[in-house]
Order: sequence, then structure tokens, then C-alpha cells
Amino acid sequence: MGTVLVAQVHAQTLAQRNGFPSQPIRFVSPFPPGGGNDATTRWVTTRLPELTGQPAVVENKGGAGGNIGAKAVTEAKADGYTLLTGQVSLMAVNPTLYRAPGFDPLKNFIPITQVNAAPLAIVVAAGSPLKSFADLAAKSKAEPGKITYATPGNGTLSHLVGVVLGKESNVSMTHVPYKGAGPAINDLLGQQVDVLITSTSSVAGMIQGGQIRALAVTSPRRVGVFGKVPTLEELGYKNTTFEDWYGFFAPAGTPPERVAYLNEAIVKTLHKPEVSKLVTDGGSEVVASTPEAFAAQLNSDIKRWSYVVKLSGAKLD
Repeated sequence: MGTVLVAQVHAQTLAQRNGFPSQPIRFVSPFPPGGGNDATTRWVTTRLPELTGQPAVVENKGGAGGNIGAKAVTEAKADGYTLLTGQVSLMAVNPTLYRAPGFDPLKNFIPITQVNAAPLAIVVAAGSPLKSFADLAAKSKAEPGKITYATPGNGTLSHLVGVVLGKESNVSMTHVPYKGAGPAINDLLGQQVDVLITSTSSVAGMIQGGQIRALAVTSPRRVGVFGKVPTLEELGYKNTTFEDWYGFFAPAGTPPERVAYLNEAIVKTLHKPEVSKLVTDGGSEVVASTPEAFAAQLNSDIKRWSYVVKLSGAKLD
């Protein structure tokens, strides 16, 4: 019986290519545990070893809006054994937002695959008096700046969505940045802040559990477990479609055959039914793209978000 099981396991793995991989693969999540970046990384790393035959290790290395973790990966050996879980805020926003982010997303990294596409969610604690986005908009107009909104950090997509809402939709709130979604969620639940803007994956479980209520999402359409939550466009707010994504990157100089192997292994992992379900239950859609398609997406987002950063006037050291 044991022999049969071993044979089945080996049948599922991808054959090594020129001896790769022959050791654990390290995934750097450049934010603290408990947020969307960490969750997305673990959706993949829990099942990836079934295909690679090697452990997948997650290292959380937070700070400076993700810049510290990203810079650490640029300094790692370009051998396919150290990867970065990136996201729009880190790879498309930070290069314009920070005076010296410590990395160049186009020069220092090779895209492997885009994991998903997800809206951001605008949420409140279950006990909040704000029952709808209309309530939030009305109160923000009656008392500009009185409502506080938490985000996973300065210059994150969540922060910039708040800026755009204030500048273009007259929904004026005061920004309270945190070091990751986890601490922000804790203070939302403790009612230290009124509203949280964050990735759907960070709060999907708590919305399903009833601790948090979603007022709106930024997607072009309703998605997954957020199917009953209105989009900002549906509510009449123009130019408010913003999609976040997570994806994996290797340091520049990683051999192309190893990038191809990692793409194939991660894409196959994302298409496993149990992993796809985790992605959709988290309020997003599986993308699982080629490196070329992911590179095109990154280029497009850098152009869009550099404009929004300039609109916001935000600049960080």
C-alpha cells in the first residue's frame, strides 16, 4: 500500500529540470502575517510542494510598505530559490511614492505569474452605525475629516483609493496608516478607527463570520463571496474601479528555464480545485498568467498608479 502511495505522489510532481529544484523554495511576503499578501502566499505554498517535491517556506519581512522585503529579494541569489510575493501597491505604486524605494520593479525582478485579480473592500465593524456606503458618504460630507479610515500603510492601494474618493467623489475621511492589514483589522474591531479599506482576502473570513460588514467594493463587477456587496460604480461613483493583484517575482538574472519551471508549477497549483476555491472565497478571481502577460500587466499598472500618486501629492522617504 505504501508503495502505491509513493508512486502516486511521484506521478503528481513535475520532473526536475537540470537538477532544479533540489532544495526548499523561500517565498518572501513583505508584509506582516494576517494580511492579504501573507494569505495569498500561503494559499500557494501549502500545495506547491506536491508538485515540486521540495518544501515551500514563507518568510514575513515587513516594513516600509513592503520595500524592505522586496529589497531583500533583489539581494538574494538569482537561482530560483528565493521569490517575492508582490502586489500592486508594492510594485506599481511604491516606485513613484517613495523617494528611494530601494528597488526598481522592472530592472530588479522577473515576473513569474499573476495569482489573482481582486477588488479592494471598504468595510466597517459589525457594530458600526454606518450601515451602507450612502451612510458613510453622507457623514463624510456633513463632517469632513471626522471619519477615520485605516489602511495597511501609506501609499498602499487602499490609501490611494481613499485619496481618490476624497478628491474626486467628495468622500472626505482622515487616513490612519498601519503596518499591514492585520493590525488595522484589530483596531477596526476595537473601534479605534471607523472604516478600513483593504484587500478582500484580508477580510473575507471575518465578513463571512459576521464580525465585519462590507459597504462597497472597487471591482468592475461583483465577485465571489462579495456577491451581495455593491460596487462603487453601481453606487454612481465614476472612475472608482481599482483592482488589486498579487503575484510572484524572481530576482533579475534568474535562469529562464527556472522561471518557466516555477511558472508551470505555480500555475498548476493555482488550478487545483482546493486552491482556486481559496482564491474565490477570498473575493478574487484566479489569473495564473504567463510571465509575459504578467509583465504587460505590471507595465500598465505602473503608468496608471504613478499618475494617481502624483494626483495625491503623497511622497514618502
